[in-house]
Amino acid sequence: MPRVGLTPEQVVGHALALIDEQGPEALTLAAVAARAGVATPSLYKHVSGGLAELRRLVAVRVTEELADRLADAALGRSGDAAVAAVLRSYHAYATERPHRYAALPQAPQPDADLVTAAGRLVGVIVAVLREYGLEGSEAIHAARTFRSLAHGFAALSTGGAFQLAEDLGETQERMITVLTAGLRGWPRP
Repeated sequence: MPRVGLTPEQVVGHALALIDEQGPEALTLAAVAARAGVATPSLYKHVSGGLAELRRLVAVRVTEELADRLADAALGRSGDAAVAAVLRSYHAYATERPHRYAALPQAPQPDADLVTAAGRLVGVIVAVLREYGLEGSEAIHAARTFRSLAHGFAALSTGGAFQLAEDLGETQERMITVLTAGLRGWPRP
């Protein structure tokens, strides 16, 4: 019988707190069980697939969180303002929660929940790009460009790659300017 009051969502919450403090490599069933105040075997009552299932649930939650942040940033904006807000929000999420961001899967997974969450995330980006008249294959190419820029900047920032004295915020603003200019002048087939 599962512990009263402990749900799979709470187990994921404990896992995320652990990841926030120590990084994704610290995620073990024993560590999560200790945070939840249960014996390690008891977690199987809440997360039946063990550590693999817990990692999957964490990936879904992090993807959903990022999709929510991007959707909130885009709300009420269009065109260059929407692109700028979404890029800033993407980077902010990664820098505020670098360990969670590191747990974000970058490749498609054969999992319905993760595919749904990732579809929502990409859907926010594609919706922002509609203002530029991009549809079909061109929207996909533009979304890939957007994601590459957003993820590259976030991964390099959180990884400590930018050590020079120039202001990182200024770099981000120039990156946004380059992307929005590129989207306005997107090459058409």
